[in-house]
Amino acid sequence: MSPPTGTTVLSTAPPRRIGFISTRFHGSDGVTLEARKWARILEDMGHTCYWMAGLLDAPPERSHTAPLAFFNHPEVLEVQKHLFGVTRRPRSVTDKIHALKEQLKDEIYRFIEKFQLEVLVPENIMAIPMHIPLGLAMAEVIAETGIPTIAHHHDFAWERERFVVSAVNDYLRAAFPGALPGIEHVVINSMAQKELARRCGLGSTIIPNVLEFEKPPPPMDDYNADLRREIGLAETDWMILQPTRVVARKGIEHAVDLVRRLKDPRAKLVISHPAGDEGNAYLSMLMDRIHDAGIDVRFIADRVGEQRGRNAAGQKVYTLYDVYQHADLVTYPSYYEGFGNAFLEAIYFGKPVVVNLYAVYARDIDPLGFKTIEMSNLVTREIVEQTREILENRALRESWAATNYQLGLKYFSYTVARRKLVARLANLFGEAI
Repeated sequence: MSPPTGTTVLSTAPPRRIGFISTRFHGSDGVTLEARKWARILEDMGHTCYWMAGLLDAPPERSHTAPLAFFNHPEVLEVQKHLFGVTRRPRSVTDKIHALKEQLKDEIYRFIEKFQLEVLVPENIMAIPMHIPLGLAMAEVIAETGIPTIAHHHDFAWERERFVVSAVNDYLRAAFPGALPGIEHVVINSMAQKELARRCGLGSTIIPNVLEFEKPPPPMDDYNADLRREIGLAETDWMILQPTRVVARKGIEHAVDLVRRLKDPRAKLVISHPAGDEGNAYLSMLMDRIHDAGIDVRFIADRVGEQRGRNAAGQKVYTLYDVYQHADLVTYPSYYEGFGNAFLEAIYFGKPVVVNLYAVYARDIDPLGFKTIEMSNLVTREIVEQTREILENRALRESWAATNYQLGLKYFSYTVARRKLVARLANLFGEAI
């Protein structure tokens, strides 16, 4: 029976063997998390996904581990330290880059042959130049094979100050992201889309970071019901959650200031993640701010993991999702984000958010109508009063939560990503949708 006239049908394309490639697919970094979401969506559509990286925790039967692909491999680190912050590189460094590139090309070819891959998905390795040899290797394999490719770009070199001065501009033009036929470029926000077009003359599709809003969050259970007690909070306390790493761009000093200005003994700031890999200067500054503010702050990174279990001290370990369920408010005062996974997680769990108007939020998220408390790099009296009101008013919190969840379902769900991935594959293979 034919569908009614005017009905749009997404055709069921032939199942494909799809290979994801990056420096690592391990842990809970943003690239790993989004790649896993894509893989789940693609596999629900009937495709089969495989994994190549230097550090992997994917199923062994679908994995190809190539240690040299990891950005922290000693040989890679030795090369990379000569490439940025200077404008010239020694010939010996050029030779080493090409030697590593050839080894990595061999690994990519082995990966393709091992699993008879039909599509490649390089995850961020042709965007941010943390591993120049791997980006070059990827570009050359695509050029030599013409294999259909969906290049998923999360962060570009021009978005990071440390890559502005470079001795590898020739390689950046060649492979980051590289103007090659047969590639569908995907970015995660409209600013990246515009800059990619302006700087490189390349078109791209926006597929934002997503969560499975089609499936409501799980209810609290026997395991996580005691989380507040385990971290020293009373049920009547206001648990104000900062669900990020302790790095300067997260603006956590604003969360400290907000809690200080609430002047309420119930207000407790909980920071879920450890310091990042950017040194200890910011953490030291933050500890001074906390001391001067005289507020109650709980650092619980030793109690939060990817899976439930026990830590080295025998204490219960909770997932970040367990922590969200207990939060009364989420602070997200970042100065910069490529997208904003913590924002999506907060609205998924129905939590009110105090969010700084970082550029991507202001351009891509704020216009959609989410109910939030917005700040512009300052914790004003109005911000403090709005925060107090949302913490005291359960009905208002529930109203915001309902509105925000529906907007998340509409704009940032798996359905959104699925529709756009179907179109990318159709473009690559000349299929109708």
